[in-house]
Amino acid sequence: MLFLVAALVLLGIVLGAAAHLPLSATLVAAAAISGWLLVFSLRELRARHHRAEVTSR
Repeated sequence: MLFLVAALVLLGIVLGAAAHLPLSATLVAAAAISGWLLVFSLRELRARHHRAEVTSR
């Protein structure tokens, strides 16, 4: 959860700086953050699924 908060804070900083950065740099940063959030969410879903399998046995 702490990592998600940190990612959202970082996203806010990048979006705040987006007005001063070239569009290409903003898009690269947005893609990197989005990719990290996607990996994080997939890992959480797998972990939740794995915990559900273990407890159902």
